[in-house]
Amino acid sequence: MNIQEIIAKKRDKQKLSKEEIEIFIKEYTNGNIADYQASALIMAIYINGMDEEETTNLTIAMAHSGDILDLSELGNVVDKHSTGGVGDKVTLILAPIIASLGIPVAKMSGRGLGYTGGTIDKLEAIPGYNVNVSEKEFIENVKKIGISLIGQTLNLAPADKKIYALRDATSTTESIPLIASSIMSKKIAAGANKIVLDVTYGSGAFMKTKERAQELADTMIKIGKLAGRETVAVITPMEEPLGRNVGNSLEVIEAVQALKGDMAEDVKEVVLELGSNMIKLAGKGDSLEENRAKMLENIQNGKALEKLKELVVNQGGDVTFIEDTSKFKKAKYIMPVALEMQGTVKELKAEEVGKLSVFLGAGRIRKEDKIEPEVGIIFNKKVGDKVEKNDVVAYIHANDEEKAKEAVEKLKEIYVV
Repeated sequence: MNIQEIIAKKRDKQKLSKEEIEIFIKEYTNGNIADYQASALIMAIYINGMDEEETTNLTIAMAHSGDILDLSELGNVVDKHSTGGVGDKVTLILAPIIASLGIPVAKMSGRGLGYTGGTIDKLEAIPGYNVNVSEKEFIENVKKIGISLIGQTLNLAPADKKIYALRDATSTTESIPLIASSIMSKKIAAGANKIVLDVTYGSGAFMKTKERAQELADTMIKIGKLAGRETVAVITPMEEPLGRNVGNSLEVIEAVQALKGDMAEDVKEVVLELGSNMIKLAGKGDSLEENRAKMLENIQNGKALEKLKELVVNQGGDVTFIEDTSKFKKAKYIMPVALEMQGTVKELKAEEVGKLSVFLGAGRIRKEDKIEPEVGIIFNKKVGDKVEKNDVVAYIHANDEEKAKEAVEKLKEIYVV
């Protein structure tokens, strides 16, 4: 069986066998299949699709293309994954809450690329915080304090990294079998035996409609089941940015405020919905309502915030920045955005906000782009809020005066009142 025959089979809308998929993944990872051949197969998959069995076989082959983390000594480990968004600081809030309830959190997160932010960039905004630790240290951290949040530093799903780069370059990103196998291969390789998925939809998400998000969620749940990982999915809107702050250290500050009890309603809804399902999967409570109450209690009694501090200290971060968030470096220019109209905010497109934050330096277009942790946007008014004439609806945080002025004008256009 050679790659030409595999390409031809999928081109002609035939089903690929487990063996054919494994040959493709193994030989492409090893460099024995050229990028142009892999691109041809990926385009054929994009156009003709894959059934559940093919998608599962692709996922498992990609997961086994590198290291598989063994977290069995930690007991039930529940992982959470979001399909991406703008202002998504959920992991920074949710992980310490879950760990404070005695459920181990061993989580690998990614960096931001394009207009969606990455948890690792946010953690690195905390001076000293080390996201690059060995597998042994990662597991030891969880044993010691019940939580570790790190970058994807190990050789996990290398086939996915290669295929992801090709998909990006060949406009084949928005394929449900390819998205589902990419996400689930990393989750399976990362070692958790239970997975909660936050599948986002809207202008700031991969999936633009709720129906497509549901289709993706259903596919990933089936893959999880066939791979022996109990998986649940929560569908959440990403039409507008999540919470009040967009930008790396700005989102850390918002996460700390949230763990002190001051949490934006939209953030609270996502955190409680995902967390109550994580607690249920971990076998620590069957009632989602009671699980929500447990989470709120550990915010009120300060245990969740203490767990975040423990995490920061344990991974070399300067905890004084969590104790006093005013220590975070501020952007050189903080400019108000005032609207010359009155009414109600009707739209605040997450994708446009995300692109604006990248323009300011809060995100990357290319992997090698350097991030400025202190830049971003803080919102006073979001969808549904009343606006009076000349109300300040947001603040632009920038290190370049011209960019700040341009961002003020752009944000005025993004707001629909």
